[in-house]
Amino acid sequence: MREPADAQSRRNKPPVVVYPVGSLPPPDLAMLARARQSLTKISEVIVPPRDARTFSVPAGCFFRIVSIEGSQVGDLNLWNAADLSERFFSGKTRALHATHVGKGDRLWSTLPRLRPMATITEDTLGWYGFDADGAGIHDVIGTRCDPYTNRLLSGGDYHHCCHSNLSRALATARGIDVREAEMLVHDVLNVFMCTGFTRDTHQYFMKASPVRPGDFIELFAEIDLLGGLSACPGGDCGATHSSDTAQCYPLKVEVLRPAEGSLAGWQPAQASSYPRTHGIG
Repeated sequence: MREPADAQSRRNKPPVVVYPVGSLPPPDLAMLARARQSLTKISEVIVPPRDARTFSVPAGCFFRIVSIEGSQVGDLNLWNAADLSERFFSGKTRALHATHVGKGDRLWSTLPRLRPMATITEDTLGWYGFDADGAGIHDVIGTRCDPYTNRLLSGGDYHHCCHSNLSRALATARGIDVREAEMLVHDVLNVFMCTGFTRDTHQYFMKASPVRPGDFIELFAEIDLLGGLSACPGGDCGATHSSDTAQCYPLKVEVLRPAEGSLAGWQPAQASSYPRTHGIG
């Protein structure tokens, strides 16, 4: 196809950030840092390899996802504990922050509430940044491995995809049918996963995660949360996913409560004030 005469001038238009977020009140990281000095563990969940578990986090508490035995990535879902229809909105989180999230970024909820569900307060992999391939850690660009795409591409069936793992875990936690739970599973935060887009074809790629035992990402619950975490069947995702051939390890989730009074003035995140009666008008 022949280029038009003004092709280069069209390409040279300046980029404009779609959602400038300077008007948003930033998280009070200083307050959260003080609260972190007085944390007491109140619960712990071990997520087995190629499986998923749920966990509950009261508003005003912290939770950590921890590598404990080997390099392993995880797929995270978050729901409003009182209303599962409000859940993590990875696409809007990506648009408001970046393709990969880190300390100080927030995980936002679905419309029409559109509020921060959790704030990232610590990340031991924050040093990684973006490498020479353009890859970073903790992405909100991928979805989650699922049996439907696996069959589409390979023709085979696989039952330990993160989508399936999260569906079963949510069904067990809430005592609902797994098909009902599946409709509530959503695009994830790919915890510890190292990903980017190829420079030539702009395809989503993964490479071996730099996570090691003892590394963790920590988040502060801005509302009462139900979380779901799948220990991905791809292990460190350095070669494959949706497979029983990769070396996989468990992950740990710790829920931690700060000392009373350490969050003075903090209030749970409020839902969007936009009038819901006019939201689609």
